[in-house]
Amino acid sequence: MYTRAIVRRPGRNFANGITTSNLGQPDFNRALEQHAAYCEALIKCGVELTVLDADERYPDGCFVEDTAVVNSRVKVISRPGAATRRGEEEEIARILVGFGTTESITAPGTLEGGDVLRAENHYYIGISERTNREGASQLSAILAKHGFTSSVIRVEAGLHLKSDIAYLGNGNYISTPVFSKIAHPANTIVLDPDEYYSANCLRVNDYLLIAKGFPKSKRKILELGYNIIELDMSEFRKMDGGLTCLSLLF
Repeated sequence: MYTRAIVRRPGRNFANGITTSNLGQPDFNRALEQHAAYCEALIKCGVELTVLDADERYPDGCFVEDTAVVNSRVKVISRPGAATRRGEEEEIARILVGFGTTESITAPGTLEGGDVLRAENHYYIGISERTNREGASQLSAILAKHGFTSSVIRVEAGLHLKSDIAYLGNGNYISTPVFSKIAHPANTIVLDPDEYYSANCLRVNDYLLIAKGFPKSKRKILELGYNIIELDMSEFRKMDGGLTCLSLLF
């Protein structure tokens, strides 16, 4: 059960962040509206929000998920693999120290939270352009100290592991074909190519947040009995972001 979430508002230079999407320039005002709707959804899910102001030093700063891996036992401060994002984690670290045990990924390790998928007490850690084997090894050792198991998965394409797969709870996953064998196939919604973006879902207590505009995945999720909240993520998609990217939940 999540009780808290940390979010950060997008800055006016949001469009200067890192992206490979080729979907055009994000509209700042629309991004603010979508972020506000996202925050309202988290409150509906029963979490207390810490809302940070935009930090114009970091155009990608609203994607707070990448700055830490958090659970009720330990908060692990990341070391972003993108050099332009290093420093985003510092304010997050100052906040998290007030909520229990914290540890940190150190050089030469790199780790971004978007590469870390939790399924109950097991963590899948993606090795990607942003998370290296040293960072994954450090995280695995920290998690083991606190009673969690982990395994490593190679992310051959795409930004982060969670760009392609999400754990929905109740033993169910949603995934693009490349990661669909992580769990038993019978428990995985495998997406069609035109709906790959919808793999990035976010389970928050009694609700599942899903991206708006993907009817096939929506239908399959509803068939599994989830209470959904559908959110327009168009402007964040333009910057390679998704639902999980915008919050740290614990």
